[in-house]
Amino acid sequence: MYNYLDFERPVADLEGQILELRKIEAEDGAVDVHEEIDRLETRSRDALASLYQKLTPWQKTQVARHPDRPHCNDYIKRLITDFTPLAGDRYYAEDYAMIAGFGRFDGQSVAVIGQEKGNDTQTRLKHNFGMARPEGYRKAVRVMELAARFDIPVVTLVDTAGAYPGIGAEERGQAEAIARSIETCLNLTVPLVSVVLGEGGSGGAIAIATANRVYMLEHAIYSVISPEAGASILWRDATRARDVAQAMKITAQDLKEFGIIDAIVEEPIGGAHRDPDSAIEAAASHVRAGFSELSGLDGATLKTQRREKFLSIGRNL
Repeated sequence: MYNYLDFERPVADLEGQILELRKIEAEDGAVDVHEEIDRLETRSRDALASLYQKLTPWQKTQVARHPDRPHCNDYIKRLITDFTPLAGDRYYAEDYAMIAGFGRFDGQSVAVIGQEKGNDTQTRLKHNFGMARPEGYRKAVRVMELAARFDIPVVTLVDTAGAYPGIGAEERGQAEAIARSIETCLNLTVPLVSVVLGEGGSGGAIAIATANRVYMLEHAIYSVISPEAGASILWRDATRARDVAQAMKITAQDLKEFGIIDAIVEEPIGGAHRDPDSAIEAAASHVRAGFSELSGLDGATLKTQRREKFLSIGRNL
């Protein structure tokens, strides 16, 4: 059984019936329920496909935050061989919300940077729910600078509700650390490819996503502020988050239309959490394509292309 979202209730009911029939089949092999199971599985697949063809922005937000959705470490384990994480920012401390290190993607050396949310209570607390502190962004800068020095391309995996807003983070220069990370991205002379896996929240996301190619999973979101925070500011009522999600145009489809992202990574029917391996491989295909397009460009061209890409956002809207 999956962790079902509210709008998936019709599918949950059908899949619950399927499980009950399978239990009956296991307990009493004389009862033939194959035909009924096949019928319910067809109805379930059709219902799921119908639901996911017309998700609202708020429903996509729920899918992007699904607890079973594959996160940064899942992508690294599946796609990156010989991964060696680096720790610490050489100023203050290690930040487990930001994963950064070097490995091989399809045999090619790459630097990998991404936010990790964790997948259970213990790991979520360890990784601070993917909300990096200043030392996390300074670690990302350190790894990007190493990658540039050794002419190694960079891939970043974005999945954060935003940078950590705590008092300690502010005292240690959160805004400055984010700005330095964006500046480093813009000045890189190696290919930089970014994938928004789930949530792309505000400066916490763009700090590592100011890339030559920006891809976004089909049901991910990318916005300047979370829907709840936007509703709290506009109406002092976080329960109006669905209205803000609709108004802000935070979906991959909207952002592709606006030219903010370069391509949408198709997810399995029912979202990446239903078939993580397929979702991860689909993202990998886009990363391969991005590196292939950028591999023949010199450092100055990569840097100029990246800057022009982001300076042009909004000009034609």
